[in-house]
Amino acid sequence: MTHRVTDRRKFRLIASLSAVAVVAAGTATVALAAKDGEPAPLAAFAPIEKVNKNVVEPKVGKNGAGGVFTVDCGTNEEGKFSADNPVAQPGLKHGAQHVHDFVGNLSISAESTDESLVDSETTCRNGDRSSYFWPVVRINPKANPQDVGSNPDKIKDNGPGEVACPGVAQRLPAIPQRVRDEVVQNLRQLAQQLKEANDRVARAQNPGDPNFVNNTVLGPLRSKRVATLERIANALSRSARKPNLTSLADCDLRWGHGGGGGHNHGTQPKPRKFAADGVLQQAEQNGAEQDAATPTIKCPSVREALPGVPDQALDEVDSNLDQLDKQIAEANQRLVKTKGQGGANFIDNAILGPLKDKRVATLDRIAIAIGRNAEKPQGLDRLAKCGLNEGEEGGEENNGNENNNGGNNNGGNNNGGNNNGGNNNGGNNGGATTTTVAPAPPLAAPTGKNLELVGNNGKIVRPAQVKIEYRGNAASKVTAMPKFLKMVVGDAKPTSRGAANARATWTCSGFEDRLSDKYVICPNGSKVMRVHDFAGCWDGKNADSANHRDHVRFADKQTGACPQGFKAIPQLRISISYNIARDVQQKGQYQLDAFPEENHNPFSDHNDFANVNSDQTMAKIVKCVNDGRKCS
Repeated sequence: MTHRVTDRRKFRLIASLSAVAVVAAGTATVALAAKDGEPAPLAAFAPIEKVNKNVVEPKVGKNGAGGVFTVDCGTNEEGKFSADNPVAQPGLKHGAQHVHDFVGNLSISAESTDESLVDSETTCRNGDRSSYFWPVVRINPKANPQDVGSNPDKIKDNGPGEVACPGVAQRLPAIPQRVRDEVVQNLRQLAQQLKEANDRVARAQNPGDPNFVNNTVLGPLRSKRVATLERIANALSRSARKPNLTSLADCDLRWGHGGGGGHNHGTQPKPRKFAADGVLQQAEQNGAEQDAATPTIKCPSVREALPGVPDQALDEVDSNLDQLDKQIAEANQRLVKTKGQGGANFIDNAILGPLKDKRVATLDRIAIAIGRNAEKPQGLDRLAKCGLNEGEEGGEENNGNENNNGGNNNGGNNNGGNNNGGNNNGGNNGGATTTTVAPAPPLAAPTGKNLELVGNNGKIVRPAQVKIEYRGNAASKVTAMPKFLKMVVGDAKPTSRGAANARATWTCSGFEDRLSDKYVICPNGSKVMRVHDFAGCWDGKNADSANHRDHVRFADKQTGACPQGFKAIPQLRISISYNIARDVQQKGQYQLDAFPEENHNPFSDHNDFANVNSDQTMAKIVKCVNDGRKCS
């Protein structure tokens, strides 16, 4: 009995804290507060008519900018779905543990570099190569609307927690010979920091408590990584341009590892491999069926396999490393554009084969460049063969059986490569930067015709409309967004990280003057909608920040003014509409893809953005908005 009372008090405390955060953010009522912490019938669904009007649109002042620039990027007709989050989780394949809709940039993946995005094709009609992505919505007739959402105590049901960090070694530029030992030492520090964080999680009695997650694990780890990454960047800058490693600082605490746990009300299908010939290796009962999952390219990590590079060769080696990134991006784009095309061996012959040939030539140029002023590295051609990223119940990813070549064994694992520390030769003998460390279990990839993951089941609902708008500022003119600006709105983990950054997004067409943090039930003729308003104020310096949030701010709700030290930029709004039958809404059978521990929590809705607009397009956006016009 005592334990039960304690659980109730914990749940009430979390609900109360969430309520304070929600009120501060100006959103609707807390979706998941239920009597005694127990789920109430359809507690996560609300008729839109019962949601109070809560959207405030500040009046545009004489110095303000009232224009709107609309971009048409389609509704993901190309079927670019992925469990990657290239903005919040760079380098972590399938790190979201749920599926995203992507529009815009066709080549983006968790392993993309900024430079590799510039030449990508796009779904946007105006040529905008930016990437816009958000969790998919599914219809699941087996969904239990009385069991939506979570609390810190339920998180334990998803299995042991594990801290995962973006990779660093495999995302560095060429490492100068004279600072290689220093860089390797700091990579080892990153490995030790990650180990200490995971040790804390393993010892914790209530690892799902937001205070513990933020203040004891992720916050301190982020601070340590920021300092260590800065030391790495400073070391590299002594011989070359200082890299910006900020986006690699933030880590995440994940549960279930994609292979178990979660609140799965149906039967999770066995993940199936995406065959190299483009068809399922496991035939459906009614015959071979095209796999709806689009894989991404996985290549051995070249950066980790290189020795220290002489100063004279740095520019040439870096240029060729960039070429390798772009070659992978081009191949990823082809996988999206040619899905379902060709016969047997199409992917091998049309994509992987040509990619290998390009990599052989580029790797040879790297070896020659280094060999002009140092010992020429041998055997780099073993890193040329690539494969496909595809999860199989936590099994190893298919990299063309090249994982044990010393260049890729640790690159791209879900501990971010930070266990790659250094090597026992210390760098003086020209060895690679990696060490032999057991990688974390890879997260599962979306599988089957419905792209299902553990706990995220059912048919994906394609949006009826996606409206992307760059809007003005009520108090001042806007300035251009910096290229490669990264932004996140909402919080995918309000249960374990707290609700401070979570935002209400759900509404119905014709009722856009109100937003709910519950799923909505719309009247006949009205579409289910999600409206994501990104921050519209920028610090004027940084394209990203350690937590992916501090470099931008939201304008004042009443006046539209930006906080001191921030300047107005075009404010991005993405509105997504769905045709969902009303009886499905009333039965609580549509749900948001989410992390396992969130259990389809509607308050975990979020959206991500990477700005790859050209300078010319961004200038058009700024002029349109500042002139008070409506443009497209």
